[in-house]
Amino acid sequence: MKRLPADLQTLYAELLDQLVARDAQRSIGSLAGSFVDKTIKGGVYTYFQHSAPGGLKQIYLGPRSRELQRLAARFATERTRDVADRAAIERLCALMRVGGAALIDTASARVIAALADAAVFRLGGTLVGTHAFIILGNMLGVRWDHGLLRTDDLDVAGERRLAVAISDQQADIPATLASLDMGFLPVPGLSPAEPATSFKVRGRSLRVDLLTPATGPVRGPVTLARFAAAAEPLRFLDYLLADTQLAASISGSATLVRVPQPARFALHKLLVSQLRPAAFQSKADKDLRQAAQLILALAEDRPGDLTLAWHDLEQRGSTWKRTASSGLTLLAKRAPEAAAALRTARAGG
Repeated sequence: MKRLPADLQTLYAELLDQLVARDAQRSIGSLAGSFVDKTIKGGVYTYFQHSAPGGLKQIYLGPRSRELQRLAARFATERTRDVADRAAIERLCALMRVGGAALIDTASARVIAALADAAVFRLGGTLVGTHAFIILGNMLGVRWDHGLLRTDDLDVAGERRLAVAISDQQADIPATLASLDMGFLPVPGLSPAEPATSFKVRGRSLRVDLLTPATGPVRGPVTLARFAAAAEPLRFLDYLLADTQLAASISGSATLVRVPQPARFALHKLLVSQLRPAAFQSKADKDLRQAAQLILALAEDRPGDLTLAWHDLEQRGSTWKRTASSGLTLLAKRAPEAAAALRTARAGG
């Protein structure tokens, strides 16, 4: 782990502000495409034309009218503004790349952008796993050990229920992945009767996994109606999703996403490292190494976050405390400096 230039955090804050403002001001000008008129049997009809896998697609809007002409004029005006906003965002991304910010790989960035456009993150979807770890590094102004950034799995987690105010909205994740024309196929579960919770690109290792907190005895996949998909229930995930925040996923451009609070992410890694079976020991090691680097970064800049996160974990019961303590004991063997920093933070609570 190494510190990035101080100016980079200022750039990140500006980038995040612009992404939030652009998302709040989403309008017809944010759509990729154009209005076109077609003459058919003497009549003039208006369509919205856009690129899609397989070629250009046209959506019929109706016979040309003053209302549609006004809509087209509004689109042109707002599109000009949106192009300027995107150019400013891309400029900030370029500056951050030069400064040493970590980038999301191109294929994953394309998937993340599609999920954002489909409103997955506005409907409570949260990036977890290594992609979130990369994003948290830019947020905290640090560059992680390169060996901890390799992954082909893109993990998206969501609660089973959302606030009533947005419960009728939906983001169709399977349809969104299919629309990318990247070859995503559902991965069969252990039982043919169970719905798929993962989607994998044919012939490649790129994979999207859908997760949700386990409640009660761990059972099979859980349907998340707002995502039109099923998710795999995982223990301790409710702790990770209890405090999420908006963040910037950076590649050639940037996408507004939702990620866990950094201290919770670190302690959650301690928890899940204790759940890995022996066959996945390498993943448990990676969990501990990611936890260690996050703890060291937070202990220096935001020790109170670690204190509060540990305090909340302890309030969840003896099983939580016992599992986290086991993870901390193992962390002391692998990364003693990080374990000492966490014990100091814990004592502060």
